[in-house]
Parts: sequence; structure tokens; C-alpha cells
Amino acid sequence: MSELFVTNILGSSAAIPTSLRHTSAQLLQHHNRYFLLDCAEGSQMQLRRYGHPLMKIDHIFISHMHGDHYLGLPGLLFTFHLLGRDKELHVYSPPGMEEIIELQYRISQLRPSFEIRYHELLDGRQIIYSDDRLRVETLAMDHRIPTYGFLFKEQPAPRKIKKSSIRKYKIPIHQMGDIKAGKDYTDADGKVIPNAAITLDPPPPRSYAFCSDTAYTEQFLPQVRGVDLLYHEATFTHDKAVIAREKAHSTAREAATLASKAGAKELLIGHFSARYKELDALLEEAAAIFPRSKLAREGESHVIG
Repeated sequence: MSELFVTNILGSSAAIPTSLRHTSAQLLQHHNRYFLLDCAEGSQMQLRRYGHPLMKIDHIFISHMHGDHYLGLPGLLFTFHLLGRDKELHVYSPPGMEEIIELQYRISQLRPSFEIRYHELLDGRQIIYSDDRLRVETLAMDHRIPTYGFLFKEQPAPRKIKKSSIRKYKIPIHQMGDIKAGKDYTDADGKVIPNAAITLDPPPPRSYAFCSDTAYTEQFLPQVRGVDLLYHEATFTHDKAVIAREKAHSTAREAATLASKAGAKELLIGHFSARYKELDALLEEAAAIFPRSKLAREGESHVIG
């Protein structure tokens, strides 16, 4: 059975919060690990509101240094301190975040109860996180200041040995690791058993692309081809395309066009301008080009793959 892989929407408004929507934040869960993507004002309240585990968040990714994407971080860090957190926290962001947080601590004469490790994002494609199950690399956005998206890709899983094959060929435990890695098995009589005959294919790796604030660009298209779920900002409907270009944002039509060219399985649009009280027009515009489009509605969760 595949591990749980889901993104939880905490905020979906652009620039300023409204009475109905908070600004940008998502909580990505992969099995029992949690990754916070952007941390706008009110993010910790949204985490509590929807019952997500604050203290299990060990990695926070900030796409860029506009306030509607990071102003909730100082408060969240202070809450971690008050709750007695003692395990280290990793923060990935463009340059400047460490300076902002350290200023907060210096003026308040407070030192956190846990260590914060800052990872500065730089130009160019970077692998910024990797373990035995998941890898995260940056996506270059086209915005007014240095801005990054994040591509979460599962590591290829090992092959699964058939239980019947273990019994039939009396496969010893010390050789199972090699077989799961794809090697053939040679039995006690010297007979070579092809790997494909004694193993099952693992589930295909799943992927999630988080494309933060950006004008329409295809520069990261090769990285997200075939992605299971593509989140892409859609601040405006296409009748506001001129405004979108001036502000280095995208329209719902443009987000859908990129999803179509990428061959994405599904599209999730968000970062909606506060001018839209209802979001149906944005969804309709995207779905006209890419039918498998969805809205990033707060409190909703979207399974990846």
C-alpha cells in the first residue's frame, strides 16, 4: 500500500487576507512527516483550526520574501518555543530570513529552545532535501523578486519479493536486499532466477509541484512533466491578463495551459486576488483548457497520485 501523500490547504488568498480566505500556506504530509509550504499570517491558527500537528513540522519552505508568504513564521517559531520544542527545525528560503528572525530574537531578548538551521535558496536548480523516501528540488519562478517553487518527488521504491518465491526458492534473508534492489537470485544449485520472476513492481513514484507567485513561464516545464499534482498560482481571470503581467502573476487560463503542456495529471489553482469573492469563474476558466482542475479551498486536502 502506498504511503499517504497529501497537501492540506491552509491559505489561498493573494497579497491580503479576506474575511473568507487566509494568505498562502499549505501543509504537505508524506506518510508521518510534515512539510510546511509558505507560512503567511495566520498559518498557525489554521493549523490548529484543522487539527494538524504543529510539533511534527520539521521542514518549512518559504517561496519568497513577500509578506503574504512568510509573516506567520516568526509567530509560529515563538509558539514552538513556548511549547518546549527541542528538536531542530529546518527553514528553506531566499536570503534574508535568518536576518529577520534573528532580529526578532535580539530585540525580544529571547533565544529559542531549539536549533533553527537556515538553508538559503540560490539561483539554479537545487536539490535542497533528500532522504530514503522523498526528494525536494527548487523550481525557478518568474516574479518581481527571487522566488522559488518546490518539486516533491518520491524516491523509487524497492521491488517487492513475492512470498511464494521466498518459500519456493528458499531465499535467505541476507540476499533479500540485493533482490529488492533489482538483482537476480542464484540458488544453491547455481541456477539463476530472473529478478522479474520473483518480485513485483513497486508503485510508481508520485510527485507534487508547488508553483508559487510567478508570471507565466515555461522555464521549469521540463522539471514538472508528468507530475501527479501541479499547484500553480492563478491570481486573476484572463480578462485581467495585463494586470497579471504588470504584477508578475498568472491567470487561471495560463495555469491551465502550463498544466496541459506539462502533462500533469491534475491541476490545483490558488493565490486568488481578494477581488474575487466567488471562485467559480477562475475554476471554469482553468477547466475549459485543463478539465482536471481544482480550486485550493481552505480546509480541504488533496491526495497526490
